[in-house]
Amino acid sequence: MEPRLKSTSSPEVTGAVQQLFKAVHAAGVDPLLLELVHLRASQINGCAPCTYAGVQSAKKQGETDDRLHSVVAWRETPFFTEPERAALALTEAATRIEDGQPGVTDEIWAAAAAHFDEKQLSAIVLHIALSGFFNRINRAIREQAGKTW
Repeated sequence: MEPRLKSTSSPEVTGAVQQLFKAVHAAGVDPLLLELVHLRASQINGCAPCTYAGVQSAKKQGETDDRLHSVVAWRETPFFTEPERAALALTEAATRIEDGQPGVTDEIWAAAAAHFDEKQLSAIVLHIALSGFFNRINRAIREQAGKTW
């Protein structure tokens, strides 16, 4: 399967996306947690290039194989902190908007708010949305894992 497009963005789009990433990373959220959020959203959306890139990026930042292999089943493992679990639950609830799930419930939001301030929560929610943005672009153009990053 070949990608449908060689490039999906113009310099203006690239610059705008870079500004969004800059805002996310300026909010004081652990970059490794952001990688876990991106990875989980990408797993849910079936985005092979983003899943691949998320694993590679997390490894470069020192993430362990045990944790990376367990993101898909994070609830059943001892590898994640309470703040990470809250962020992963928020990620799943915000990502699974079309498969009959209730979305971000008050309980999920409260659990995340217990660990993150408003600026951090805003960044996490934006990062979830950006992950979905890239997941959808990659699925539409048939981007292949490992070829872009």
